Amino acid sequence: MLVEFSVIPVGGGESIGDEIAKVIDIVDKSGLPYRANPMGTVVEGEWDEVMNLIKECHQAVLRDGLRVFTSITIDDRPGKPNRITEKLASVERRLGREIKK
Repeated sequence: MLVEFSVIPVGGGESIGDEIAKVIDIVDKSGLPYRANPMGTVVEGEWDEVMNLIKECHQAVLRDGLRVFTSITIDDRPGKPNRITEKLASVERRLGREIKK
């Protein structure tokens, strides 16, 4: 499954770069395939491992704040591995060219 999520601390000021860096470090160390983007992070894996990772990220940000907003979008298509790269490759094949990544 593919999951896009974002963890946003609430009430700590305008800059959240330190908290985002903390989340990306946790994701990177998880060993799961992922892609960070300006609005969130996409992770590929099985339900339990992905949900446990998101929980860990959420709790890490909450430890240093009073409130956290976590958004999760799930694309679950069993039997289709490597979707983190294959979804965009499929679009590129249809377009006949590479797209910005």
